[in-house]
Amino acid sequence: MDILMTVVRFFQNGGPFMVPIAVVLALGVAIAIERYIYLARVLHANRRDFRRMIPLLAKGQFPELNREARKTRSAVGQVYCEGLARMQSTRRRQDVEYALEEGLLEALPAIERRTAYLATFANVATLLGLLGTIIGLIAAFTAVANADPAEKATLLSQSISIAMNTTAFGLMAAIPLLLIHAHLQGKTREIVEGLDIAMVKFLNFMEQGAQGAAVTAAGD
Repeated sequence: MDILMTVVRFFQNGGPFMVPIAVVLALGVAIAIERYIYLARVLHANRRDFRRMIPLLAKGQFPELNREARKTRSAVGQVYCEGLARMQSTRRRQDVEYALEEGLLEALPAIERRTAYLATFANVATLLGLLGTIIGLIAAFTAVANADPAEKATLLSQSISIAMNTTAFGLMAAIPLLLIHAHLQGKTREIVEGLDIAMVKFLNFMEQGAQGAAVTAAGD
């Protein structure tokens, strides 16, 4: 209870800029929760579908792989659908690679969406804190100029202390948002790297299948 009262008193003493900083923090936390849940689901779906599709890919069972890729809505399934569609017209590695990259580019916006806002919100919270402190100091010096000389030192120290609360709260909002942003960026990189690995395996197994078919035809 004492901690709650301290937080409430700290918030009240910070001045009007505490409210917009709190709004920025709330928006950042909401986006962070949504992005964390979404990225965790994407990562889980990609791993699950890749484990299911890699045996089909290794055996060269491309029609079955196409059915599996079309059944799922995961990013790896979307990328594989583009590659399999291109394979119907050509088996050149470069052409299929372009198709896979096109599928990756189509999947990336949903994966990277809104994560960059967290860094922006962290900067905005810091700047709002500094702005609130500067305006608070201006008001404090203005009030001290018209105060009784005996009370000036006490009044100035109290006013500066209150004005600094805004900067402190801005930093308290910005630091967690930056840490969360870094964590989500790491999750995003992990997903993209997994998709890159899936693309390379697709191309390698495609070439192995083509070489095996050529050897069989030569033996016949």
